[in-house]
Amino acid sequence: MEKTIFHIDVNSAFLSWSAVKRLKEDPAAQDIRLIPSIVGGDVKTRHGIVTAKSIPAKKYGIKTGEPVVKALQKCPELVIVRSDFDTYREYSAAFIAILRKYSPKVEQASIDEAFLDMTEVLADFPDTRPMAQKTAGQIREEISRTLGFTVNVGISTNKLLAKMASDFAKPDRTHTLYPEEIPEKMWPLPIGDLYGCGAKTADKLRTLGVLTIGDAAALPEDVLRSYLGEKAGEYISLSSRGIGSDAVHTDRDDAKSYSNEVTTPYDITDENYDDEMPPLLLKLCEKVSGRMKRDGVYAGTLSVIVKTDDFHRRSMQQKLTDVSNDPDIFYTAALSLMEKLLRGEDGLFAAGTGGVRLVGIGASDLDKGAYRQLTLTDIINKAEGLKTAEAGRPDETCPDEEADASGEPDDQRTRTLAEMLQGLQERFGSKIVQKGPENLLH
Repeated sequence: MEKTIFHIDVNSAFLSWSAVKRLKEDPAAQDIRLIPSIVGGDVKTRHGIVTAKSIPAKKYGIKTGEPVVKALQKCPELVIVRSDFDTYREYSAAFIAILRKYSPKVEQASIDEAFLDMTEVLADFPDTRPMAQKTAGQIREEISRTLGFTVNVGISTNKLLAKMASDFAKPDRTHTLYPEEIPEKMWPLPIGDLYGCGAKTADKLRTLGVLTIGDAAALPEDVLRSYLGEKAGEYISLSSRGIGSDAVHTDRDDAKSYSNEVTTPYDITDENYDDEMPPLLLKLCEKVSGRMKRDGVYAGTLSVIVKTDDFHRRSMQQKLTDVSNDPDIFYTAALSLMEKLLRGEDGLFAAGTGGVRLVGIGASDLDKGAYRQLTLTDIINKAEGLKTAEAGRPDETCPDEEADASGEPDDQRTRTLAEMLQGLQERFGSKIVQKGPENLLH
């Protein structure tokens, strides 16, 4: 059976979601999607990096990843919108919820894109390809009608080709890129348009005379390997011929580890690290944490992963003080690890790496929290629960309530510790509590 893979990509996601929110709050407001506008940077200082742009802004030659100052030189009337990650997460969740109505096999590739395996969903239709396009149209229409923004849908037999198809003409379009369509639709494109081919790799290939994707496909793989390196050469050879994975990985599996990776729309360098890396790590940590909380598991080790602009993967990990599924704990650890990996004395940036094109985090050494040490929050939450429960029972201790070695009931002991810790926090501030009582019950 031929695989049917969809790639759904929100058109100018951050800008679209900001526009929808503005219009919801004020229907008379200007739709920033219809004027030259960008998301990113500091609205007041008009500095930073462009993270999203409108189609009218694109006509001025404004590019994602370039400095806001440079974008303003191209279009002085450019409207700059502040990033709003709470809104982005809200619309991303609603977007994915709609996709899950069409297929149980959904792989969220990033905050604004996902792959769907539609093979089994469409298996009973004799003409699968026309039905695939009809279903893609239904997805686009429902998202536009209910959420107020548009998406592109790419359809093919594997994820690479579906992704390439969704990047064709925008917005609000459905495109196919089946294997037999590669010579006509993909090979004439510039080599830099090949998914996974970074700017530096594209520059190297141009010096070799490879100007289009078709030029790369025509070269022997060993030539590409010798010129670009083993991994990069193999990837360019396979992907330029449309060869890629058709496995859509869902979040529903009982995993031994949890991870999330995202390919960035442009390289993260030492120069734009402070603007780009922290919010990206926060999103990844929140997603992994959310999946772990849903499954009721905790991790003892956190790792960060990057893929550099020469296609090499690097990672670094650390043991957590205690198992956790808290996004704030993950984020603190991830930020520290990433600083060491990229900016440390022996970090990748110091070693000459120009940029990072993929960022990920992983959580491993999982358990169900049976040996997890109670934290201050746990103690206070339990004490609050006891106070609520006390409203419905007598003051005296229940006859069958088990006592600890001190002769004091366990619930009373927890309540006493909570009150003591709250007193310390009120007297000395949160810092002393953060450093001390994590192991107080042990």
